[in-house]
Amino acid sequence: MPTAQPTIVFLHGFAESREVWTEFTRSFPDTYRLLAPNLLGHGTSLAPVPDFSMEAQARYVIDHLGRRNATEPVLLVGHSMGGYVALALAQRYPERVAGLALINSSAYADTDEKRQAREKNSSFVERHGVNKFMESFVRPLFAPANRDRLPEARALLEDIGKATPVSTLVGGLRGMAARPDRTAVLRAARFPVLLVAGKHDVAVPLADSVAQAALAPVGTALFLEGSGHLSYLEQPEATRRAVLALAGAVFGEQP
Repeated sequence: MPTAQPTIVFLHGFAESREVWTEFTRSFPDTYRLLAPNLLGHGTSLAPVPDFSMEAQARYVIDHLGRRNATEPVLLVGHSMGGYVALALAQRYPERVAGLALINSSAYADTDEKRQAREKNSSFVERHGVNKFMESFVRPLFAPANRDRLPEARALLEDIGKATPVSTLVGGLRGMAARPDRTAVLRAARFPVLLVAGKHDVAVPLADSVAQAALAPVGTALFLEGSGHLSYLEQPEATRRAVLALAGAVFGEQP
């Protein structure tokens, strides 16, 4: 049966899985329904994937909501690539979105330099395999002060990444590189938007986060001094408070 329970949908990033949200969401009130799908090709979602575009991922999320009878508008929380998917979903299905949280993500398209870097990484994965790629991919995503402070979080991401198929990594990199600018989605948003950014984020430049923070008509920004690209792991308490505050604004304070 369809459910009207306030629903928050967590969308993980590239080379991650739904497991990354387990600890982050542990203390969320049980008045919220929490959904965290594995995006195409990630985690246990290992059926053949012909299309890794952000639009295809968004359609997959909509299908996932349908299978879970989540018919009311939901709060989308997307980390990195998950944010790109959330933006694609909000553009195509705005009536399904009650609120949007972008964690270390961006509505801007890749620059030429960024697209070239993604293609270089794709070629590296194809030549040298997943394990070799993950050995150097995860550590720089943390702020310098957190790279040795959070060994369990780093190991979690490395283990998840190493279990991800080559085709998913290559497809995901090229899908992200091909995504269009979606700043218009933020400007036109009729729902509250939260932006969480890390000062030491090597993947989403701080200047981009500052610029897009003012785009949404109803928007809040959280800039974290002690965070890189993984705010939900590096500064979980502050990030969690911000997401719950957004949920309260979207759905009304839950008992």
